[in-house]
Amino acid sequence: MSVNWTIRNVVYGFIALSISAGSAIPATAEASLWMKTGSVTSQPIGHYEFCLQYVDECTTKFRSAAPPQLTQRGWQVIREINSSVNASIAPITDEDLYGKDEVWVYPTNAGDCEDYALLKRRTLIEQGFSAADLLMTVLLKPDGEGHAVVTVRTSEGDFILDNLEEQVLLWSKTPYTFLKRQASFNSGRWVTIENGEELAVGSVKE
Repeated sequence: MSVNWTIRNVVYGFIALSISAGSAIPATAEASLWMKTGSVTSQPIGHYEFCLQYVDECTTKFRSAAPPQLTQRGWQVIREINSSVNASIAPITDEDLYGKDEVWVYPTNAGDCEDYALLKRRTLIEQGFSAADLLMTVLLKPDGEGHAVVTVRTSEGDFILDNLEEQVLLWSKTPYTFLKRQASFNSGRWVTIENGEELAVGSVKE
């Protein structure tokens, strides 16, 4: 039994029988619970350069596994980390901070969207979540501007941790067009999201 699988079971355990109204996971049509990923695609330049610095974080391979069961405690931790990171990091563009268009780093007190996402991912891993279920994801906002978030894979669907949104939303409940994300089988690979544009056009959101 792998270490990752053991940790996943410790954190998620069996699915909670009930979740309090204040933290209930949003319900939606089953077809839109999870992203449909496709073929291996290009790695964002920012993540490529990040991997040159953090080699160990980009060379891990994972066994193929279904999304883990989500417990009430796991859901609470996800929401708390999303809120705490959003509150602790001041938003600033890479151009203003580094004089470059695209820099992916762990922020200390300021950063842009991918920096928030990287910090949330690392913090969740420190809490026992598997890296295979915490995937950096790039997308387009309604205005066409690029954006980055963390996708959390769970038995209840793919949820988005976003610095522009206090709530943790099911991916199909966001206003975004999803392009690609880290592969769940290899932390250094990226795959296309085949149904991202379909959801944006079809207005699956309720």
